[in-house]
Amino acid sequence: MQTIALIAHDKKKDEMLDFVGHHKDLLQHFHLIATRTTGTLINENYQLDVETMMSGPLGGDQQIGARVATEQVDYVIFLRDPLTSQPHEPDINALLRLCDVHDIPLATNRKSAHILLQYADKKLQG
Repeated sequence: MQTIALIAHDKKKDEMLDFVGHHKDLLQHFHLIATRTTGTLINENYQLDVETMMSGPLGGDQQIGARVATEQVDYVIFLRDPLTSQPHEPDINALLRLCDVHDIPLATNRKSAHILLQYADKKLQG
């Protein structure tokens, strides 16, 4: 089963929930991992059995990055807040760099996330 990582900055949590609700039928066919708060919110709202890592600032971005580096993640959706400074910006940049190094499709906004899921769906259908 392919794995999708879901990450959202605090100001993007509601947007992520709306996005997941819109794509719930497709997402249930993937193994989902997420940083702690994002994954907990998704589990509470949609019961998709998301595996949660640590919170992003506490190392969750790095945990997902480790899975990217070991080829355990197929896609990353990271709804970033580009207007708010993040105290763990180096961790975020490291995750984005790992996606590039390991050729993992990465969406950082809602429209690119929709496109990524369209692609993932086509790959799923074979």
